[in-house]
Amino acid sequence: MATEQQKYSLKTMLTFIVPSFIGILLFMIPVSYQDAITIPVAVIAKGLLAALGAWLPSIITVVVCMTALFSVLFKLWQPKWFERHHFIRDLFSVHLLWIIVRILGAIFIVMSLLKVGPEAIISGSTGSLVLNDLLPILFCVFLFAGMLLPLLLNFGLLELLGALLTKIMRPLFNLPGRSAIDCMTSWLGDGSVGILLTTKQYEEKFYTQREAAVIGTTFSAVSITFSLVIISQVNLAHMFAPFYLTVCLAGLAAAIIVPRLPPLSRKKDAYIDGTPRSSVAELKPTDKSLLGWGLDLAMQRAQNSGGVKQFLNEGVKNAVDMIFGVLPVVMGIGTLALIVAEYTPIFTWLGMPFIPFLELLQIPEAAEASKTIVVGFADMFIPSILAASIESDMTRFVIAAMSVTQLIYMSEVGALLLGSKIPVNFAELFMIFILRTLITLPVIAGMAHLFF
Repeated sequence: MATEQQKYSLKTMLTFIVPSFIGILLFMIPVSYQDAITIPVAVIAKGLLAALGAWLPSIITVVVCMTALFSVLFKLWQPKWFERHHFIRDLFSVHLLWIIVRILGAIFIVMSLLKVGPEAIISGSTGSLVLNDLLPILFCVFLFAGMLLPLLLNFGLLELLGALLTKIMRPLFNLPGRSAIDCMTSWLGDGSVGILLTTKQYEEKFYTQREAAVIGTTFSAVSITFSLVIISQVNLAHMFAPFYLTVCLAGLAAAIIVPRLPPLSRKKDAYIDGTPRSSVAELKPTDKSLLGWGLDLAMQRAQNSGGVKQFLNEGVKNAVDMIFGVLPVVMGIGTLALIVAEYTPIFTWLGMPFIPFLELLQIPEAAEASKTIVVGFADMFIPSILAASIESDMTRFVIAAMSVTQLIYMSEVGALLLGSKIPVNFAELFMIFILRTLITLPVIAGMAHLFF
């Protein structure tokens, strides 16, 4: 340790320690707020949500419509100055498919705000649900998490923890040690923050295409707070401890198995620009301890952090990128998924092949339970709403745990992943969703038989 202190100045050490400590406080320290466990960033976001209140849907509508309008204008016009501003170009110059999704999001959001149009689009269980319940909290989370994320990314914290955790994460999950932080942030706070963290590290070549896809679909875990909401919805709040133990065990099984199967196993182990993964960054020098090596990497990162100006610049870009780039996608795809779930029998049909599987696992009311299995792909909360009519406590327990461990739902996490640069498409997300269901259900059923 003495050699490390001699090598780096006090300024460099403070540049590492102070921002990293603040980042840990904001993103990783659990706090109790309104009778729930969360993280300070989420508390700040909820404070803004309470302050802006009724104004937020209108503000978000303007953002979504601006994104759609500028995307169309830049596609048709392509001004020369546009090419010189890389950030603006990357924000609005997107593939035709995403322009269509953004236009769809703009149409849905205007209809939902003004309450005009078909009930299927503007009802409280489809478009209005996304606009009034989901997008406001996402807007606030993206604003503060995006602004403050460089505290975790830029000053050496992930380099230190990544070095310390490589010996666990690489053999078990074939992932860099730093990916453990994504999981922790999602688990304590919000899955959307975890995806934001993963996206930024993928864009900066800390994760390969495979690693980013695996982390985004596996480690953007459901927060403790939302898990409590789900188990309360099925009237089993008194069983939260065994419920969350079940969720953790099933999630661990899925995290180990799913990335080793297609489509995730077929993702390229190359960075965003196509260069192959370098293992050199994870090779510890023989003359250093894990801690010494981690501190060395952290100090180098802090030394090149760029100071307050770069911190603010990156923070603003993060927030703008997520708010303008992702909210329209969540509105478009999330609303479509909820319309399919609420107004068509498609998810009921897709759930029918699971009836024999549920009967094999000796789950009571298997036919009713099957209707809730695939509908979780639209929204995580729908299975627990449908489960309220099921009499068996065990079945309601299984449905609640399954809806949490399935992880990929199009009203938020799925749409966020599709709106990001992480290389996954809609069909792959559905395949991963089904794989997670097939792997976690036996674990959940086994635990349910122990408890009931």
